[in-house]
Amino acid sequence: MNALPLSIQNLVKLISQFPGIGQKSAVRIAIWLALRPKKEIKKLVDAIIDLKKKLKICPICFNLDEKAPCRICSDLSRKKNLICVVEDFFDLISVEKTGFKGTYHILWGLINPTQGIGPKELKIKELIDRIKTLKKKYKNIEVILATNPTVEGEATAIYLQKTLTPFKIRITKLAKGIPEGADLEYTDEITLKKAIEGRRELK
Repeated sequence: MNALPLSIQNLVKLISQFPGIGQKSAVRIAIWLALRPKKEIKKLVDAIIDLKKKLKICPICFNLDEKAPCRICSDLSRKKNLICVVEDFFDLISVEKTGFKGTYHILWGLINPTQGIGPKELKIKELIDRIKTLKKKYKNIEVILATNPTVEGEATAIYLQKTLTPFKIRITKLAKGIPEGADLEYTDEITLKKAIEGRRELK
């Protein structure tokens, strides 16, 4: 790193913060950017600024969109009383590819005490408030717990099940077929679609 110019070192530090980007990849990206024409760099910078200006977080499901509420929550053809609870935006994208016609609720994380992440750090209270509102309009409500089959994902699903059971709604979980420890983001559409269709009710 010391052999690199200070300007590249500073850029590498920033790029290294990106998810899935290690030190070597960050150096490659930084050097690649350094060799690009100024016009290309300006386009990239303008796109990032435009993204920050236009992108909003949906007040209902916490999805990312340029509209608030988002396009999914605003879609009248969606089943509002069918909510698929996912960890993050990437999992929403994966489920959406299966043709799912319900709505979503993004937790933006999983319960992980070792990292200081508890229920209060997630969008769980907002999910509860949402269900309370829906119960005034719908007789039948289903919540699909689509957390990843990891230790943290299972712990979060168990907590949600216990928290939501008193509301007397249908609580289901993705069917087996997704390997233990796998990530929904990297699960193929067919496997994920079967897991949703074959979801089992939690008791």
